[in-house]
Order: sequence, then structure tokens, then C-alpha cells
Amino acid sequence: MTTHFITAEIDLTASPKELPKQIEAELEKRGEPLRWAVTEVDEASGKAKVEAVVTRVDDAAPETTNA
Repeated sequence: MTTHFITAEIDLTASPKELPKQIEAELEKRGEPLRWAVTEVDEASGKAKVEAVVTRVDDAAPETTNA
């Protein structure tokens, strides 16, 4: 498992109530979100910049099973 620092652009067209769900759905495409924050909002373009730390399972690592 590895951790990665990523940035994403999110459209602000969703209602404020739905925004956290929209952000988490976008981040889950890139891994399991550990933490995230909106770091910039561009009202003119209707976009928010989100910085996040996500974890991903390393494909090269062997899987462990409980037998």
C-alpha cells in the first residue's frame, strides 16, 4: 500500500450540501482518501481545487489471505 498526494478540480455546480460527496467520489477514483481540503475556489470558472492524500494498494505486493 502506498500513499499519494494528489490534486483535483471539482465543478461547483452541485449544491453545497452535496459537494463533500462529489469530492469524495472523485477522489475514490484515484484511491482511498485519507484526508482532503479545498485549497482554492475560482468563482469565475466555477471550479474548486482540492488537495488530498490517498492510499492505493500496490499491484506488485502479494495479497494475503487468512486460511
